[in-house]
Amino acid sequence: MSPTPTSPQRSPLVDAFQTHYHALLTAAARVLRSRDCAADVVQDAYLKVAAMDDVASVTNPLAFLHRMTRNLSIDVLREREVRDRHMETGQLPEHVADATPGGERRAIAQQRLALLASVVDELPPRCREVFFLRKVELLHPEDIANRLGISRNMVEKHLRKALVHCQARLEELER
Repeated sequence: MSPTPTSPQRSPLVDAFQTHYHALLTAAARVLRSRDCAADVVQDAYLKVAAMDDVASVTNPLAFLHRMTRNLSIDVLREREVRDRHMETGQLPEHVADATPGGERRAIAQQRLALLASVVDELPPRCREVFFLRKVELLHPEDIANRLGISRNMVEKHLRKALVHCQARLEELER
Protein backbone atom coordinates (compact mmCIF):
# COMPACT_ATOMS: atom_id res chain seq x y z
CA MET A 1 0.00 0.00 0.00
CA SER A 2 1.46 3.37 -0.95
CA PRO A 3 1.76 6.12 1.67
CA THR A 4 -1.03 8.63 1.84
CA PRO A 5 -0.56 12.38 2.40
CA THR A 6 -1.21 11.92 6.12
CA SER A 7 0.94 8.82 6.47
CA PRO A 8 3.73 9.08 9.08
CA GLN A 9 6.01 7.10 6.70
CA ARG A 10 6.32 10.00 4.26
CA SER A 11 9.41 12.11 4.50
CA PRO A 12 9.32 15.90 4.73
CA LEU A 13 11.27 15.95 1.47
CA VAL A 14 8.57 14.01 -0.37
CA ASP A 15 5.93 16.33 1.07
CA ALA A 16 7.94 19.41 0.05
CA PHE A 17 8.51 17.90 -3.38
CA GLN A 18 4.82 17.36 -3.99
CA THR A 19 3.94 20.82 -2.66
CA HIS A 20 6.54 22.58 -4.81
CA TYR A 21 6.43 20.34 -7.89
CA HIS A 22 5.47 23.12 -10.31
CA ALA A 23 8.15 25.49 -8.97
CA LEU A 24 10.78 22.77 -9.42
CA LEU A 25 9.48 22.06 -12.92
CA THR A 26 9.69 25.75 -13.83
CA ALA A 27 13.23 26.03 -12.43
CA ALA A 28 14.40 22.99 -14.41
CA ALA A 29 12.68 24.26 -17.56
CA ARG A 30 14.57 27.56 -17.25
CA VAL A 31 17.89 25.73 -17.18
CA LEU A 32 17.05 23.17 -19.88
CA ARG A 33 14.86 25.38 -22.08
CA SER A 34 12.49 22.45 -22.50
CA ARG A 35 9.49 21.72 -20.34
CA ASP A 36 9.47 18.07 -21.41
CA CYS A 37 13.12 17.52 -20.47
CA ALA A 38 12.46 19.41 -17.25
CA ALA A 39 9.58 17.04 -16.43
CA ASP A 40 11.95 14.08 -16.83
CA VAL A 41 14.58 15.73 -14.61
CA VAL A 42 12.01 16.53 -11.92
CA GLN A 43 10.75 12.93 -12.02
CA ASP A 44 14.32 11.70 -11.61
CA ALA A 45 14.75 14.07 -8.67
CA TYR A 46 11.58 12.69 -7.10
CA LEU A 47 12.81 9.11 -7.43
CA LYS A 48 16.10 10.07 -5.77
CA VAL A 49 14.27 11.87 -2.95
CA ALA A 50 11.85 8.99 -2.41
CA ALA A 51 14.77 6.55 -2.17
CA MET A 52 16.75 8.63 0.35
CA ASP A 53 17.31 7.11 3.78
CA ASP A 54 18.91 10.01 5.64
CA VAL A 55 16.40 12.86 5.32
CA ALA A 56 16.90 14.06 8.89
CA SER A 57 20.12 15.82 7.89
CA VAL A 58 18.25 18.05 5.42
CA THR A 59 17.48 21.26 7.29
CA ASN A 60 15.88 23.20 4.43
CA PRO A 61 13.88 20.80 2.22
CA LEU A 62 12.90 23.38 -0.40
CA ALA A 63 16.47 24.64 -0.90
CA PHE A 64 17.69 21.04 -1.04
CA LEU A 65 15.11 20.15 -3.71
CA HIS A 66 15.93 23.21 -5.80
CA ARG A 67 19.66 22.43 -5.62
CA MET A 68 19.09 18.78 -6.53
CA THR A 69 16.86 19.74 -9.47
CA ARG A 70 19.37 22.32 -10.68
CA ASN A 71 22.27 19.87 -10.41
CA LEU A 72 20.36 17.19 -12.34
CA SER A 73 19.44 19.77 -14.99
CA ILE A 74 23.09 20.77 -15.35
CA ASP A 75 24.03 17.09 -15.66
CA VAL A 76 21.57 16.75 -18.56
CA LEU A 77 23.09 19.80 -20.25
CA ARG A 78 26.57 18.32 -19.86
CA GLU A 79 25.46 14.98 -21.29
CA ARG A 80 23.93 16.78 -24.27
CA GLU A 81 27.16 18.69 -24.81
CA VAL A 82 29.25 15.51 -24.73
CA ARG A 83 26.91 13.77 -27.16
CA ASP A 84 26.81 16.75 -29.50
CA ARG A 85 30.59 17.09 -29.45
CA HIS A 86 31.14 13.42 -30.21
CA MET A 87 28.35 13.06 -32.76
CA GLU A 88 30.53 14.89 -35.26
CA THR A 89 33.27 12.27 -35.01
CA GLY A 90 30.91 9.32 -34.64
CA GLN A 91 32.69 8.20 -31.48
CA LEU A 92 31.45 8.41 -27.94
CA PRO A 93 33.70 8.37 -24.89
CA GLU A 94 34.35 4.86 -23.55
CA HIS A 95 32.16 5.32 -20.45
CA VAL A 96 29.22 6.32 -22.68
CA ALA A 97 29.82 3.87 -25.53
CA ASP A 98 30.32 0.82 -23.30
CA ALA A 99 26.96 0.87 -21.56
CA THR A 100 26.23 -2.82 -22.19
CA PRO A 101 25.78 -4.56 -18.86
CA GLY A 102 27.63 -7.78 -18.05
CA GLY A 103 25.79 -11.09 -17.58
CA GLU A 104 25.10 -10.72 -13.87
CA ARG A 105 24.05 -7.09 -14.16
CA ARG A 106 21.87 -7.98 -17.14
CA ALA A 107 20.11 -10.72 -15.14
CA ILE A 108 19.51 -8.34 -12.23
CA ALA A 109 18.22 -5.70 -14.62
CA GLN A 110 15.83 -8.22 -16.20
CA GLN A 111 14.53 -9.24 -12.77
CA ARG A 112 13.97 -5.61 -11.79
CA LEU A 113 12.25 -4.94 -15.12
CA ALA A 114 9.88 -7.88 -14.56
CA LEU A 115 9.18 -6.61 -11.06
CA LEU A 116 8.52 -3.11 -12.37
CA ALA A 117 6.17 -4.50 -15.03
CA SER A 118 4.11 -6.25 -12.36
CA VAL A 119 4.00 -3.07 -10.27
CA VAL A 120 2.93 -1.00 -13.29
CA ASP A 121 0.13 -3.53 -13.95
CA GLU A 122 -1.29 -2.61 -10.52
CA LEU A 123 -1.92 0.98 -11.63
CA PRO A 124 -5.43 2.13 -12.57
CA PRO A 125 -5.98 1.79 -16.35
CA ARG A 126 -5.76 5.49 -17.28
CA CYS A 127 -2.74 6.07 -15.03
CA ARG A 128 -1.03 3.00 -16.51
CA GLU A 129 -1.77 4.21 -20.04
CA VAL A 130 -0.29 7.66 -19.36
CA PHE A 131 2.78 6.08 -17.75
CA PHE A 132 3.24 3.75 -20.73
CA LEU A 133 2.87 6.53 -23.29
CA ARG A 134 5.45 8.68 -21.49
CA LYS A 135 8.02 6.12 -20.43
CA VAL A 136 7.78 3.49 -23.18
CA GLU A 137 6.55 5.36 -26.24
CA LEU A 138 8.43 8.50 -25.09
CA LEU A 139 5.57 10.83 -25.98
CA HIS A 140 5.66 14.36 -24.65
CA PRO A 141 3.05 15.23 -21.99
CA GLU A 142 1.35 17.61 -24.42
CA ASP A 143 1.00 14.83 -27.01
CA ILE A 144 -0.35 12.44 -24.37
CA ALA A 145 -2.92 15.03 -23.30
CA ASN A 146 -4.04 15.53 -26.89
CA ARG A 147 -4.19 11.80 -27.63
CA LEU A 148 -6.22 10.98 -24.50
CA GLY A 149 -8.35 14.13 -24.48
CA ILE A 150 -7.21 15.22 -21.02
CA SER A 151 -5.36 18.27 -19.74
CA ARG A 152 -1.59 18.42 -19.42
CA ASN A 153 -2.05 18.88 -15.66
CA MET A 154 -3.98 15.62 -15.55
CA VAL A 155 -1.16 13.90 -17.46
CA GLU A 156 1.32 15.19 -14.87
CA LYS A 157 -0.94 14.03 -12.01
CA HIS A 158 -1.15 10.55 -13.51
CA LEU A 159 2.64 10.46 -13.94
CA ARG A 160 3.23 11.56 -10.33
CA LYS A 161 0.72 9.01 -9.06
CA ALA A 162 2.40 6.27 -11.11
CA LEU A 163 5.87 7.22 -9.87
CA VAL A 164 4.79 7.37 -6.23
CA HIS A 165 3.05 4.01 -6.54
CA CYS A 166 5.94 2.32 -8.36
CA GLN A 167 8.56 3.65 -5.94
CA ALA A 168 6.58 2.58 -2.87
CA ARG A 169 5.77 -0.87 -4.24
CA LEU A 170 9.31 -1.53 -5.45
CA GLU A 171 10.71 -0.59 -2.04
CA GLU A 172 8.13 -2.84 -0.39
CA LEU A 173 8.82 -5.80 -2.69
CA GLU A 174 12.62 -5.50 -2.58
CA ARG A 175 12.84 -5.66 1.21
